[in-house]
Amino acid sequence: MSKTQDELKREVAQAALDFIAPHLTPASMLGIGTGSTANEFINLLGTSGLPFSGTVASSEASAQRLRDFGIPVLDLSLVNSLQFYIDGADEANGALELIKGGGAALTREKIVAAASEFFVCIADESKEVATLGKFPLPVEVIPMAENIVVSALRAMGGRPEVREGVITDNRNIIIDVYDFMIDDPKATETAINQITGVVCNGLFAHRGADLLLLSGQTGVRSLKA
Repeated sequence: MSKTQDELKREVAQAALDFIAPHLTPASMLGIGTGSTANEFINLLGTSGLPFSGTVASSEASAQRLRDFGIPVLDLSLVNSLQFYIDGADEANGALELIKGGGAALTREKIVAAASEFFVCIADESKEVATLGKFPLPVEVIPMAENIVVSALRAMGGRPEVREGVITDNRNIIIDVYDFMIDDPKATETAINQITGVVCNGLFAHRGADLLLLSGQTGVRSLKA
């Protein structure tokens, strides 16, 4: 019988927990991402009994889930460094460059990733691609800049659409860029971030994952940077 998506998510979340467990101490601080796979990791972490000091969450939803397990959640400004960041991805390539932001938490996710010593990305093998871009690229935008950003993204060759009914934790909008295959993720990440009004985009290329764990029907594979 084939594993369900939920089973694949639990399996890769367990693999991430098993990977970080030997390195944790009572002083360890963890960065925790957002989304259904990250939620599975939180569920396991909350009952693991592993030693660590606390967490920094990339979204209000993840922060609440962590608190529900009695796990301390701190503001990043109060933390010197994060030993590990554990989060999912919407797409990942062989260079461990990612597209993230399907849950609209990309800016905070990128901040937490930048503050972390080691980024463990967890996903199922359907997220592995040769070229990023089949999944629409999320871009967080200050609302008054919507038209400027849409025009600029269209000029870059994409098909931008505002994600209806979504406001980020930072009170901004999300523009998803469709039909936009990305041959050079680092250059594209830089170019989009230079558009006036863009807060952040969902390319994690300059700071990609250090370890990518991919669950499939035959188990979990690991890819290292």
